[in-house]
Amino acid sequence: MSDSWDDLRIFLAVARGESLSAAGRVLRMDPATVGRRIARLEQTMGASLFVKSQQGYALSEPGARMLRHAEAAEQALSLATEAVQGEAEGLSGQVRIGAPDGCANFLLPQVCAAIADHNPDLEVQIVALPRVVNLSRREADMAIAVSPPTAGRLVVQKITDYRLHLAASEAYLAQNAPIRAVSDLHGHRITGYIPDMIFDKELDYLGDLGLTRVPLASNSVSVQFNWVRQGAGLGIVHDFALPTAPDLRRILTDQVSLKRSFYLVRHTDDRRHERMNRFAKALTQGMRMELARLEALCLNV
Repeated sequence: MSDSWDDLRIFLAVARGESLSAAGRVLRMDPATVGRRIARLEQTMGASLFVKSQQGYALSEPGARMLRHAEAAEQALSLATEAVQGEAEGLSGQVRIGAPDGCANFLLPQVCAAIADHNPDLEVQIVALPRVVNLSRREADMAIAVSPPTAGRLVVQKITDYRLHLAASEAYLAQNAPIRAVSDLHGHRITGYIPDMIFDKELDYLGDLGLTRVPLASNSVSVQFNWVRQGAGLGIVHDFALPTAPDLRRILTDQVSLKRSFYLVRHTDDRRHERMNRFAKALTQGMRMELARLEALCLNV
């Protein structure tokens, strides 16, 4: 049984990573070993499970059929483990969360650290990506999104609203022309997203302000935030990030105030996993409380 599950575990890693090297990193195995194990599995099954090319490993028709059964076996093993361990022992094992990098940098670290404090056997991994996390490929166990997905076998839960404002450093404001109206922004250097790399319409903050030219642009919220903090320009900043930068000031708060939402996205099948349900509950509650705390701190900024 253990050998059979180990083979399925390797098969799933290759199917999700679409390459031996990607699977090897997840499994902590040499890619050549992964390749040999897949070849042995294909020989046992009497079918080619992957179509190999220079682009990587794509599932063949038999492989696609096997994927459904392998994922069902994975879920059954996880459920059995939960049933044996029970709730009393607290959360354990590994949970990987995918999130946009603003949330991943300024909100999730302290929330997940608090959950880990109460569950010493838990391993939490945060995958900060400036794009939508692909749960179908198991890039993460669950994801934080700024728009609710409408396709796929997913469960979506709204976590909370959050707010963003224009901000600039005190040094920048002292050295540049005053900003009294939105029209004054055209005379200032703006930081923001690279226009053709905005992966969600909810992140197109500057379009509504008529600011089509972005002299300092990045696909990373952290890079944008650091530009603003260093006085390189002004930009849209999450209110929950402002407490980490006391030298920043919100500007035009009566004219520019954005509200967006965070959503928790999970696999439909994961609703049967009590461990994932409990972690999701702790995560959503923690995010609501921490976001409210941080936004309250910057009301006078």
